[in-house]
Amino acid sequence: MSSQQTREKVLSSMTAVTAEATDAVQRSPSRVDGRGPEQVKQSYIQLGQQSIAYYQSVGAGRPIVLVHGNSSSSKVWKNQLEGPLGARYRLIAFDLPGHGNSRRAPAPESSYSSVGYARTVADFASGMDLEDAIFVGWSLGGHAVLEASADLFRASGLMILGTPPVSKAEDGFAGFKGLLPTAFTPSPSDAEIETFVEHLFAPHFSPIPEFFAADFRNTDAAARSHLGESVPKGLYKDEISIVSSELKLPLAIACGAEEQIVDLNYLTRLKAPSLWRHEVQIIGSAGHAAQWEQPQAFDKLIDDFASSI
Repeated sequence: MSSQQTREKVLSSMTAVTAEATDAVQRSPSRVDGRGPEQVKQSYIQLGQQSIAYYQSVGAGRPIVLVHGNSSSSKVWKNQLEGPLGARYRLIAFDLPGHGNSRRAPAPESSYSSVGYARTVADFASGMDLEDAIFVGWSLGGHAVLEASADLFRASGLMILGTPPVSKAEDGFAGFKGLLPTAFTPSPSDAEIETFVEHLFAPHFSPIPEFFAADFRNTDAAARSHLGESVPKGLYKDEISIVSSELKLPLAIACGAEEQIVDLNYLTRLKAPSLWRHEVQIIGSAGHAAQWEQPQAFDKLIDDFASSI
């Protein structure tokens, strides 16, 4: 496919998603205004030696597990947990080891890696006894979901957002176009943190919530350093192989149209036999954190995905 054809396809998909989201907004209550509905339940679960904090919405529908990204927390899913989506489905967001309110990993070298986080996803699903669940991963969380897929025996589908599947090939990380070294720096400067957070959003997006930087600082510094060191050690799976041949579950891939970290063209070239709707879902006027920037459009995608599988 030529670059012009790719661009036309992206624009077409972006227009469709934006139009559908507008219709959904007209049919649904407005997104959370910061006060939310009654309560989002916070609990802890013990997975071996690891204590994990998790949060559940008030909905009683199909379980949907939400997995956040590097140096972040479940707060990134606030609009989903406290909004119409959380009222319809049983949304469950948990903090990865060393992130948010979860305890620091007792075995940081192995836990703070893609395979380590994938093991946490699988253990969490088993510990919560989840049946017919959908797993949604953002950024690093998407890598964890993909790499846990073989162990998610009772899952019904996967969705990744802002996640370019990686491989063991020499160009295995070509899906990233603007990944800053700060992502792997234990103690970056305030300026570096500010720049990192700005890159999570579309250019000129405002206001950027203060908790994104606070979550970064709250994350175990060793989580970033060990994650960076885990790559040359090979502590990750070949996700291209998973997506192209191993995965049997329906897979939805979503990405913001104004991504500053992930190469959108890389995603559109992926060979994924189980790809939902047979194309990447482009969310207009959004960057890496599309679930926060365009919550109605993102929620519409999740709702459509959950309703179709």
